[in-house]
Amino acid sequence: MGAISFPNLGIEVNPSPVAFSVFGKDIYWYGIIIAAGFVLAVAYALARVKTFGLVEDNILDMLFAAVPAAIVCARLYYCIFYWELYADHPISVLYIWEGGLAIYGGIIGAVLAVILFCKIRKLPLGPFLDIGGLGLLIGQLVGRWGNFINREAHGGVTDSFLKMGIADTSGTVTYYHPTFLYESLWNLIGFALLHGYSKRRKFDGEVFALYVAWYGLGRAWIEGLRTDSLYLFGTGIRVSQLLAAVSCAAALAFVAYVRITKKPQQSGLYVNQAAADQAEADKKDQDQPE
Repeated sequence: MGAISFPNLGIEVNPSPVAFSVFGKDIYWYGIIIAAGFVLAVAYALARVKTFGLVEDNILDMLFAAVPAAIVCARLYYCIFYWELYADHPISVLYIWEGGLAIYGGIIGAVLAVILFCKIRKLPLGPFLDIGGLGLLIGQLVGRWGNFINREAHGGVTDSFLKMGIADTSGTVTYYHPTFLYESLWNLIGFALLHGYSKRRKFDGEVFALYVAWYGLGRAWIEGLRTDSLYLFGTGIRVSQLLAAVSCAAALAFVAYVRITKKPQQSGLYVNQAAADQAEADKKDQDQPE
């Protein structure tokens, strides 16, 4: 693969997609970066469980349900809209190591798994979604750098300030929108904003709704610049762009509806209710005669 350059930033690198080999098996940077994003997201969630009224075991148990569901749905989402690649050999849908995952499919799968997990365990859904949304932003902002290593998920040809040059085998350099970078920076800003706001949230599930709105707003713009979009069954409609716009509008409408009609207060948060219940139980124990 050719060199990658950002001429206006004075940067030129030529990273190999392969990080190292183990017993003749190549280990790719893409997988390492995705794994790093996942580990950082989990570490963040575990560090903040008490803020949401949860315990570490809640998060770890939830991951056993959410991660497999996210991988399966990310693959299915991709294969459904690229079915022509698998129609002649359907078993290749299972060849996940060959690539082909879609982040929106992963998010949908993870959310469905969390809903089922909370229902079975009789746990509150909102806090899990809130801490999960923050974790997703971490995973996404880190994971996009795997696309950088692979020279993929870039936009169309441009002469913008942040243009990214990719050299082909002949040494010819073409400059593209570095959409992986746009999305990574967008997610970084979103994480910083929502991390701060999560301490002042008014109702459980609000942070997740705002994550959906923030990510959807950015993705609706960025997806329009990309050259590798999934399209809606032969139409000119970009699937992720449409879903991003609809989900952003729906999330904002949901937050506005709850804020206006319910007028939630922080005292109603699960973490505060749990603390109040515990304080009441402690008081009763102290009032009991010995």
